[in-house]
Amino acid sequence: FITETTRPLSGAQEYRMSPLLEVRDLHTEFRTGAGVVRAVDGVSYTVEAGETVAIVGESGSGKSVGALSILRLIPNPPGRVVSGEVLFDGRDLRTLSEPELREVRGRDLGMVFQEPMTSLNPVLTIGRQITETLEQHQGVDRAAADKRAVELLELVGIADAPRRLRQYPHQL
Repeated sequence: FITETTRPLSGAQEYRMSPLLEVRDLHTEFRTGAGVVRAVDGVSYTVEAGETVAIVGESGSGKSVGALSILRLIPNPPGRVVSGEVLFDGRDLRTLSEPELREVRGRDLGMVFQEPMTSLNPVLTIGRQITETLEQHQGVDRAAADKRAVELLELVGIADAPRRLRQYPHQL
């Protein structure tokens, strides 16, 4: 559930929806033994509420680094976001404290990694990986999180969901 914001306009329209995500002139670089690599070099785009946007490009073109930059998940060192703005629902993610950003990550904003075999942590059960997010972002207890995790697995067509919660990713 993501809230949408509005702002007044002049003229006949009373309100207009603010973009859900605005990335403005984002620059991310990595320092290497061979010098500085500009992985993301001036990327800008807007995503409106309810809109689906696909970012496509060749391997190594910066798609994943761009998404990780938005979420502030670039390992520093060697990488760092050098400049730009990332506005999510009107809030500049680059200025949030780490605890504030954790409130946004996973609840309102997340990333689906392109390699499905690495999306789940192999040392944690499937259930733990689902329930951890529910507990942290929705404030539910373990029993309620387990119940909701079963519902979510069933919703996407995974058979025998209660058993699957106790399994590890390689068993799925």
